[in-house]
Amino acid sequence: MLKTLAVAASALLMAATASANAGTLSAQGALKADQPGPQISRYIYGQFSEHLGRGIYDGIWVGPDSKIPNVRGIRTDVVTALKDIHVPVIRWPGGCFADEYHWRDGIGPRDQRPQRKNNWWAGSPETNAFGTHEFMDFAEQVGADPYISINIGSSNPTEMREWIEYMTSADQDTLANERRKNGRDKPWKTPFLGFGNEAWGCGGNMTPEFYSNELRRYSGFYHRAGDNPSVRIASGANSTDYNWTDVVMKNAGGNIDALSLHYYTIPTGKWDKKGAATGFSAQEWTDTFANTLKMDEMITKHSDVMDKYDPKKRVGLFVDEWGTWYDVEPGTIPGHLYQNNTLRDGVLAAVNFNIFHHHADRVRLSAIAQTINVLQAMILTKDDKIALTPTYYAYKMYVPFQDSTAIPL
Repeated sequence: MLKTLAVAASALLMAATASANAGTLSAQGALKADQPGPQISRYIYGQFSEHLGRGIYDGIWVGPDSKIPNVRGIRTDVVTALKDIHVPVIRWPGGCFADEYHWRDGIGPRDQRPQRKNNWWAGSPETNAFGTHEFMDFAEQVGADPYISINIGSSNPTEMREWIEYMTSADQDTLANERRKNGRDKPWKTPFLGFGNEAWGCGGNMTPEFYSNELRRYSGFYHRAGDNPSVRIASGANSTDYNWTDVVMKNAGGNIDALSLHYYTIPTGKWDKKGAATGFSAQEWTDTFANTLKMDEMITKHSDVMDKYDPKKRVGLFVDEWGTWYDVEPGTIPGHLYQNNTLRDGVLAAVNFNIFHHHADRVRLSAIAQTINVLQAMILTKDDKIALTPTYYAYKMYVPFQDSTAIPL
């Protein structure tokens, strides 16, 4: 069954591409079952949920007084759906939003939390109703590990250290007692910590040299809580910026456990006119897959750079933002990045899974953008209704691969 699933998406892609090109295409391969490869980490099937559009508010959080069925303000239909695809990890609060986020805004009584402006995403109001406690509750309801993205761009090491202590301390210190006062006695675990997001862009417009120094400074103030170590994830390259990977690995590779990589599939390859989510031509179908297949080359080249400084592959490569990015749906707010989802997206997700499997010796986590109502979503919501997308079903099809062993082809 697993071998059949392993080639299903590739077969569908080849058939569809052949149809688009009005030609005939065939392929043969041999599975080397006697030569097992690396483990395919379950974290390859992770999710990314940012404070953006209706991704959090309406998508996840409706509030405890909502008529939409919820548990402590979190939609039960969404939780049930995500549990069915065994979501292993959820990255939060961003994204670009993370480097303007200050964690104290999102704790304490909700009616006393400050309202901010979401500067990155359409200037929408940010109520901070969904903060640390709410996100951790959401992750626990889904059964996923939290991946916390730390503010490096507009914060300081003290704020980072205190947030980690607030979440993880089991002692009778001031921050742990504040957490208890806010309703959580037992400390949480923080298995994944991201040190900034897209530091080359919205996370601070930093050079790799400057970011490496910041990374070393911040990591010096990270203190694990008891038996609660975190995988420390550096802000990695923008797609093909191999120099970024080289500089960060050279200057700060010893301070991290993983390096991120972001790459979005845009049908036209042009940010100003990306292409539509629906009603696309056969040529645009083909172009979309040609662009998404570039992921394989990027991972190979970034891994080659990492091998120079880390030949034993201790440092993972985490593709923690990826997926399709189309022109927004007509009649929606441009900065909310709402788009529809078709069979093209489902097949594209599976193609990327297979690429990640192929590189499972380095790629140990990925997080698709994004979980609900944003970009290549698993779920689209409207009031009390939800729609499970083709991408959702691709994830469901691949559940058996979580923590399985790769078999070379």
